[in-house]
Amino acid sequence: MSAIVSYFAEQQPSTQWRDFLSALAQEFEAQLDAAQLRELMARVGERFAANHAVGECDSLDAFAAALNAIWRELDWGFVDLVETDDHLAIHHFCAPLAAFGPNSQAWTPGFLEGAYQYWLRELGASSVLALTQVAVDNPLALEFRLANEEADHRS
Repeated sequence: MSAIVSYFAEQQPSTQWRDFLSALAQEFEAQLDAAQLRELMARVGERFAANHAVGECDSLDAFAAALNAIWRELDWGFVDLVETDDHLAIHHFCAPLAAFGPNSQAWTPGFLEGAYQYWLRELGASSVLALTQVAVDNPLALEFRLANEEADHRS
């Protein structure tokens, strides 16, 4: 939690876009359902990632450093990568997605999901690996897991 406190101590969230993003989100929600909005945000995330290359990463630490350099430059929080026996966990802290308003939590994380999926594919992640968001207790954190989707269907 101290990393989150330190992050907010160094950053001042911009208010210049808050009302605009809230109105934009309200219009999006009037036109599309949450699944369609999440898909749209994932495509936006892919475009974003295509414009912000992580470069060559020969280790998980190098990948995390490249991601954090991108997010730090844009005041978009920070990421921690954790490798386990059956998945890679991507913990993204302090993303400014709340600027879209209180009803947007179901679809705005699609942006990060699309960006991370793009970068992982660029680094050679297999197409049988799927990136999905998982629920966490921390309201300032999002977690995505890269795991073998075929293994999830074997029970």
